[in-house]
Amino acid sequence: MTVESVFPRLEALLPHVQKPIQYVGGELNSTVKDWDACDVRWALMYPDAYEVGLPNQGTMILYEVLNEREGVLAERTYSVWPDLEALMREHGVPQFTVDAHRPVGAFDVFGLSFSTELGYTNMLTALELAGIPLEAKDRTVDHPIVLAGGHAAFNPEPIADFIDAAVIGDGEQAVLDITEIVRAWKAEGRPGGRDEVLLRLARTGGVYIPRFYDVEYLADGRIGRVVPNRAGVPWRVSKHTVMDLDDWPYPKQPLVPLAETVHERMSVEIFRGCTRGCRFCQAGMITRPVRERSITGIGEMVDRGLKATGFEEVGLLSLSSADHSEIADITKGLADRYAEDKVGLSLPSTRVDAFNIDLANELSRNGRRSGLTFAPEGGSERIRKVINKMVSEEDLINTVGAAYGNGWRQVKLYFMCGLPTETDEDVLQIGVMAKNVIAKGREVTGSNDIRCTVSIGGFVPKPHTPFQWAPQLSAEATDERLAKLRDSIRGDRKFGKNIGFRYHDGKPGIVEGLLSRGDRRIGAVIRAVYEDGGRFDGWREYFSYDRWMACADKGLAGTGVDVDWYTTRERSYEEVLPWDHLDSGLDKDWLWEDWQDALEEVEVEDCRWTPCFDCGVCPQLDTHIQVGPTGKKLLPLTVVKS
Repeated sequence: MTVESVFPRLEALLPHVQKPIQYVGGELNSTVKDWDACDVRWALMYPDAYEVGLPNQGTMILYEVLNEREGVLAERTYSVWPDLEALMREHGVPQFTVDAHRPVGAFDVFGLSFSTELGYTNMLTALELAGIPLEAKDRTVDHPIVLAGGHAAFNPEPIADFIDAAVIGDGEQAVLDITEIVRAWKAEGRPGGRDEVLLRLARTGGVYIPRFYDVEYLADGRIGRVVPNRAGVPWRVSKHTVMDLDDWPYPKQPLVPLAETVHERMSVEIFRGCTRGCRFCQAGMITRPVRERSITGIGEMVDRGLKATGFEEVGLLSLSSADHSEIADITKGLADRYAEDKVGLSLPSTRVDAFNIDLANELSRNGRRSGLTFAPEGGSERIRKVINKMVSEEDLINTVGAAYGNGWRQVKLYFMCGLPTETDEDVLQIGVMAKNVIAKGREVTGSNDIRCTVSIGGFVPKPHTPFQWAPQLSAEATDERLAKLRDSIRGDRKFGKNIGFRYHDGKPGIVEGLLSRGDRRIGAVIRAVYEDGGRFDGWREYFSYDRWMACADKGLAGTGVDVDWYTTRERSYEEVLPWDHLDSGLDKDWLWEDWQDALEEVEVEDCRWTPCFDCGVCPQLDTHIQVGPTGKKLLPLTVVKS
């Protein structure tokens, strides 16, 4: 049965909201397929505003992968701002896709990609607007399967009440496998109803269905065990890993937004995974092993993407892009190739020990010379050993000195506050480092017109990292520590005016910590926040710490646990963690040993270039590290005129 567009009803509301362009669809390279010609239909959501969600690579990749498949369609939906939400409720307009403005409730699968836990209340908004019951137990065979993915899905327990399923790891092959299971179930006449299709997904071993697991608690509030309650459901659910990135050259036709977005560029993921071993970094841990895209594969993706979009900047994305084994050849080859077209290149923040001036010059050759960003993460040498960020202050000073000497005038340094074992002195060393950076810049340039911006975020312990057992610093202690640093910088007459200081207070970090290491009992808190008006918790102007704390008191009443129990409490080795039944490939004993190494300030090398440290990923997942060099060059080396 054809599903009608809701746009005629939506259009009448758009003159009354801010940025109506974000809701109209029709972006270059978007896809609208015949509803009746398809038998499996996906609604994909990045649960944030259009300007944040549209450039998201993960959602864009799955959108293309699914739409390339015969008989399958995928459309996109994003969070609507509160002004439109109110009008939609008033006029009965449901959550809609931007591609064909079809109601989300009509699709077979509603897939949400969570890069941060602060999008959970936006999920509930979308569910309610779509007419989908908030809790999975209340849904019927006619409601979509609500599926969570993304980094936050590595601990989906806080949203277990609201989702039907979760997938951990790479999504490209996973969504196709899920599609075929749903297709077969529908073709058979949907036997056994909703329960049967979820059971089929669970039995693959790669899709987590929360309703098929019971959680037992001990008298002190800790988890006793997590037990499957259906025959054939695995005790542990495995991570998905795509091994040959050249087989998945997506997005081939990147979306070009109609409204302004946070990234106005065409992006290519040049490798996936990281083995640097930064102990705080969940992304680096859960995406192991390293898998590089070949230099020729990167070149083909850039060429195709630029022709399809008309963008004038290419982002070379990964967790540490300068670590690609052929990054020098990649950047020089692309800069040569697009010299006449003035196509600029960019990398995310660069590791100090992977940076060199030749690389920086290639990146800025065809575009504007913007500031450089480095992430030492910790202010003192001691704390950098704790977090396994092997960067010395001497290396940093020499690197930024070379940058200033070669024409750069702006450097941004990113740090964290609240790291395990951290003291006031460790944080005050951030100010000392920034002053030394300014001094070096003045020395090599002979100019006082040197800027250094210090940006600080609060540390949040994450699942599947060595710090998953660590206590989190309280919001009050975080704010006190940052205030001391701010005063030390501003009080310096010689350097203070040249140092920019940006930081977030400790309150959002506590909420993120509650959600990142929470269990199923946190679902009541999330729902209470949503019902009290919580939306867009990742946006400062909408976030309310007081609301979250009040709702936590209400939602956790009678459980014997509270916010501090989930955040500032240190865990023991014996404790069953809420995510232990989700297998990221990392051996829990190895993570614990690395946590002990952190406490003893022992550094660990990158296993790409050293013997294996037995983290467990490669043998458990039957994978291996894939790095070059390939021996190939980025062809053609001569300038190609468009």
